[in-house]
Amino acid sequence: MRLTWAQPEDLVGHELRQAAEDGRDPAAALRAWLAAGGHPAPDRAGASPTPAPSELRALATRLLDDLARLPPGSPADEPLSWPAIRATWPRAAYAPPEPPPTAAPTPSAQPHPAPDARPTGLPDPAAHPGGQGTVLDPGPPPSAPDPGPMPAAGRPRPAGRARVRSHPEQAPTSTGPVPGRIPPRAAGTPPAGREHVRTAAPAAAPPRTAQPPGTAPEPLLRTGPEATRLEAAWLGRAVGCLLGKPVEKLPLEGIRALARAAGNWPLDDWFSERGVPPEVLAAYPWNRRSAPTSLAENIDGMPEDDDLNYPLLGLLLLQRHGKGFTTADVARLWLDELPAGRTFTAERIAYRNLLLGLEPPVTATHHNPFREWIGALIRADVHGWTNPGDPAAAAAQAYRDAALTHTGNGVYAALFVAAATATAATGRSDVHTALRTGLAFVPPRSRLAEAVRFGIRAAGQEADFDLVVDRLHARYGHYHWVHAVPNTALIAAALTHADGDFSRSVCRAVSGGWDTDSNGATAGALAGLLAGSPDAVPHRWTAPLKNRLATTVPGFDGIGFHTLAHLTAQEAARS
Repeated sequence: MRLTWAQPEDLVGHELRQAAEDGRDPAAALRAWLAAGGHPAPDRAGASPTPAPSELRALATRLLDDLARLPPGSPADEPLSWPAIRATWPRAAYAPPEPPPTAAPTPSAQPHPAPDARPTGLPDPAAHPGGQGTVLDPGPPPSAPDPGPMPAAGRPRPAGRARVRSHPEQAPTSTGPVPGRIPPRAAGTPPAGREHVRTAAPAAAPPRTAQPPGTAPEPLLRTGPEATRLEAAWLGRAVGCLLGKPVEKLPLEGIRALARAAGNWPLDDWFSERGVPPEVLAAYPWNRRSAPTSLAENIDGMPEDDDLNYPLLGLLLLQRHGKGFTTADVARLWLDELPAGRTFTAERIAYRNLLLGLEPPVTATHHNPFREWIGALIRADVHGWTNPGDPAAAAAQAYRDAALTHTGNGVYAALFVAAATATAATGRSDVHTALRTGLAFVPPRSRLAEAVRFGIRAAGQEADFDLVVDRLHARYGHYHWVHAVPNTALIAAALTHADGDFSRSVCRAVSGGWDTDSNGATAGALAGLLAGSPDAVPHRWTAPLKNRLATTVPGFDGIGFHTLAHLTAQEAARS
């Protein structure tokens, strides 16, 4: 058996590339590795086809240690500590909040940002009606060593939020079932979160559209505009992920060839192999694990995927520990509830490190060449969903989550998504304001910030999105297909070019290649939030999901998206 994303002889090739990308000099280690007969890192898969001899594996382990001791290239441009990251944020992030409006303003159409605009800093509410001009409760000042969300004294607080404990070790811990949350499931009982979930005082939901045959019955749950937006976000995340699953790992030319052969280019519908010539299928085979559940002719509910498992775990994290959770709480939750075989890349390495007895933040760095890849980004949505209008609090939560597994640009990508999502979650922002706000929480001289700016600028300059994608691949194609830098740039470009339209957002994100299911999921979640309602997401996307999500995260298998939205809204309202 070849264990993927874990064997030293496969890790060292990725670490050599990571060292070159972040400004360390790996030349000596590279010479030693090649001289001993070492191979480059696997290009698309997680493991090389054959085991390495014991001597080569031992050398790989030593080289991983040697590479870790090399000094970083540019700590000023790409800070690693929380205080140093916070110090790069614009001063506007610490401004006191404006008084809440008496009524929600009517969103106005926003123009695309100027192609040469550098979208740094938070938006001016006078220039962008309905946008979030200020940030609430950003947390400790940049000099503080602790990333826990400590509000500054004397600042006004958003309604419904209470003072948060100052130190991570004082974070609230659940001691038993909480009304309205998913309880532990006894053996033989149906999955929680469906017809068996009830709030303490249920109220009838407004009339909803008829569900397709085979859909699980919806529970009677409280509802409101926040839960409605969140249902659209959960659905959007599932749709985008499912759209990208069959072409994950395929090169860009393969994605284009398969869709064109089916008459589906520019991409505007689920992938299908109906009508695709056998020679095209032979040249570009679908993702082996995903095709049986994610091609148009095969979809029957939302299948399991890590892009949905991690938001479920994020919801469990908030239910058990509240918004003051620590990175150690994330680690304990994973060991309790996340099967090791459902982890990949940086998450698998961190899981292994936990089993070796290492603790955060070492779990993110020890023999972990994937620490700047996309894993932390796909865990960030929940932190934005539960902090509407407070991107700084969302970014702080995303940092504490990401620190278990990622550093540098891998963390910045999570901050970007969390802050952008928190801005969109108010229902008063457009996509361009959300992206500008997210970018304000990324160190401005980092590779990720440069890539996001490039993606947004290219999307504003090119009418044909294929040309945007070609420019991104020409500039960032040297990165691994799961790295955070190219994928975050593509997500930003797709959302910008789609101008808030749901279908165009998910289709552009997936059609750009690289980590197709993760990119589709993140773009779909943000576009769903902006759509504001499940009914605003086209029925052709949501109907095949049958309001049913499969997962191995305990207590959630078979749950409906309406229920997930309600549970997420509870955590958003929780102080």
